[in-house]
Amino acid sequence: MPANQLTLQELKSDLWNCAQILRGSAVDRTDWKGYILPLLFFKRISDVWDEETAEARAEYGDIDLDVFPELHRFTLPDGCHWRHVREKPTNVGAVLARAMRAIERANPDTLARVFGAADWGNREMLGDELLRDLIEGLSGVPLGNRAVGSDILGDAYEYLVGEFADITRRKKAGEFYTPRSVVRMMVELLDPQEGESIYDPACGTGGMLLGAIEHVERAGGDPRTFFGRIFGEEKNLTTSSIARMNLVLHGVEDFRIEQNDTLRDPAFTDASGALATFDCVIANPPFSLKEWGREVWEADPWGRAAFGLPPPSYGDYAWVQQMVASMAEDSGRMAVVLPQGALFRKGAEGRIRRALLEQDLIEAVIGLAPNIFYGTSLAPAVVTLRHAKRRGRRRKVIVIDASSLFRKGRAQNFLDLGHAEQIVGWVRRFRDVEDRAKVVSTEEIEREDWTLNISRYVLPRVGEDVPPLPEALAAFKSALAEAHSADDRLRRVLVEDGWLE
Repeated sequence: MPANQLTLQELKSDLWNCAQILRGSAVDRTDWKGYILPLLFFKRISDVWDEETAEARAEYGDIDLDVFPELHRFTLPDGCHWRHVREKPTNVGAVLARAMRAIERANPDTLARVFGAADWGNREMLGDELLRDLIEGLSGVPLGNRAVGSDILGDAYEYLVGEFADITRRKKAGEFYTPRSVVRMMVELLDPQEGESIYDPACGTGGMLLGAIEHVERAGGDPRTFFGRIFGEEKNLTTSSIARMNLVLHGVEDFRIEQNDTLRDPAFTDASGALATFDCVIANPPFSLKEWGREVWEADPWGRAAFGLPPPSYGDYAWVQQMVASMAEDSGRMAVVLPQGALFRKGAEGRIRRALLEQDLIEAVIGLAPNIFYGTSLAPAVVTLRHAKRRGRRRKVIVIDASSLFRKGRAQNFLDLGHAEQIVGWVRRFRDVEDRAKVVSTEEIEREDWTLNISRYVLPRVGEDVPPLPEALAAFKSALAEAHSADDRLRRVLVEDGWLE
């Protein structure tokens, strides 16, 4: 890293300090991300534009840059630079909104709807003074390429997304943010290769799509082979905008993120009108979604209910079947986060699960620890499916109990990188591990009435500190006697003091 570049820790601190300007304002903390992240992106575009201008003039002299638009990655219309907004003493929100919309219109192929739908003109919520403070706070943070590389800026941006998810975790923030260690584990299980296509039908802020690119980079591959082969869908307008900003800030130049309702109207189709298919499909969809679009699936034009129609109150297997239908025939594989109830619930879900098993699509079921996802304390499961299993894995599923692999935090548990690597190792070796993993045949699962309940196949470890049964019974009787004695003493005190007759 050049000596004059910001470190990741410095940038994190600067950006979070800017976010704290909103503390005490009329802007709800759950909405901070919708304002801070677009401002960060606007500042980045402006700073890079300045650097590109300076470099062009240093090389070509005092030329008219309007004649050579290719010198800039993005077009910045007149009056739409960060400094122009910074100079405005009044009506700052309206000026800011006009600048952002103009930038989107000037870059329709790359920045369409990228700034989201924040209400910058709401003067009761965002007065001129507050906006000027925000702009001044970010003005002191250099965000050009010379000051901060795209990898550092992207990591800092995801740090902010995580911080916003943490403060909104009681409002289902887990619907759009997955811990990076879990993302890395899921991506490692899929092992995307250079030039393959990646699809996330519930992409949130784009973390899983980025995780696939980073996986190839770590292996020494060229991430540019993914350009034009990255696809995501996200229902929430603000979140889909954050995903676009996230990819751009990480240096990804060619992708498609569509804001729409995947289960009711999927965005990506092929020339014949059928669902488009992809090499790697990955997602953390909302758990047990209600009102998910069953009325569409009753006569689904895309044929996604091939394994059965999910129940109206649980959309988990709608997401699973959307993903299965999106897997390429030969190379397709997928990883999905599900609530563990989806592994054993009966009825329509049980019939779908049975059909998936009978078609030999399910490859691994991994139970994770509780409280490691933002937005839910439930213990989730990661399930992988594959169209073409390797010979030694056909008609088999590896079931893994990883519920004890976590680092306990004050309010959140954490799946560390070492834990994720251990889980990936178990899946890759595809062998029994005492108290941890069991390779089970389809016939064994059939005998268990097609349940994938992890405890049916992997018994929890019995700790060495568990006493023999006679000793445990004796301790229980002693504790019960002490409880009765304490109850008697309390009753005597209450009677003596007149509280009881």
